[in-house]
Amino acid sequence: MKKRKKRWGVFALTIIGIVIIYVFVSLWISINYIVVREYAVETGKCENPVRAAVISDLHDHEFGEGNAALIEKIIEVKPDIVIMDGDMLNSNSEDASVPLSLVKELVQKLDGEIPIYYAWGNHEMGYMDKGQPDLKQELEEAGAAVLDKSYEDIEINGVPIRIGGLYDYAFGLDGNDSALKAPKEILTFLQEYQNTNRLKIMLSHRPDSFVFGDASEVWDVDLVISGHNHGGQFVIPFLGGLYGGDQGWFPEYVHGIYEKGNLQMFVTSGLGSYKQKLPRFNNPPELAVLTIR
Repeated sequence: MKKRKKRWGVFALTIIGIVIIYVFVSLWISINYIVVREYAVETGKCENPVRAAVISDLHDHEFGEGNAALIEKIIEVKPDIVIMDGDMLNSNSEDASVPLSLVKELVQKLDGEIPIYYAWGNHEMGYMDKGQPDLKQELEEAGAAVLDKSYEDIEINGVPIRIGGLYDYAFGLDGNDSALKAPKEILTFLQEYQNTNRLKIMLSHRPDSFVFGDASEVWDVDLVISGHNHGGQFVIPFLGGLYGGDQGWFPEYVHGIYEKGNLQMFVTSGLGSYKQKLPRFNNPPELAVLTIR
């Protein structure tokens, strides 16, 4: 009997040890190890595929000195366009040196031939509100095009594209989240933005901007690209991400490709994390490579 209890005790301690090792290894990976994930989305508007490197939610983290490891991986995937989809710094950052250095190095390493588009996240908004209003100018001088309630008409691989940026909600806070009740500035922008036959790509840091109310049914957008929710932050095996912004617990739209109303949405789990109550877990930093067909 004593031998049997001893064996069960050893077995239990072994299992506990394995779990502890798994947790610590997963926590380390979720902070330090960049994974490159390939995704593809069909729009029906591309004669030739467009390959986008999508990053978000860096939160001033650095993968190697000057983000050398991240830059190397972006170069390796040979993108046609680089998208920085918000929260690349923190609202309380002393300066924007991390995203500015990243933009400058990418411009140099990609010989200035690959366009870089940057959309605001909530942390950029907070950073500017706290006395750093020149962020847009600094990023543009570094070599990125910054989009917020604005768009550009471009051509990549022979594909005419209208790429826009919108941090705000694509609906009004009227109790019903009605798209046509959005504030006038947003309403005017979206109505003008959608008035084209080009492939319409919207950089919207928060997927929440389009998933609530009737926004996904009213606005004519081919593809929304988002981040913000860190893949659910704490990813529980078989259950998915634990929490995601306005979507709350066990959110639906946090990582991957989704169809919602009349639009398609891609959400990256991002690269880092701000000072959360929960760390990233089972959730490695992601460089997303999105092939748009």
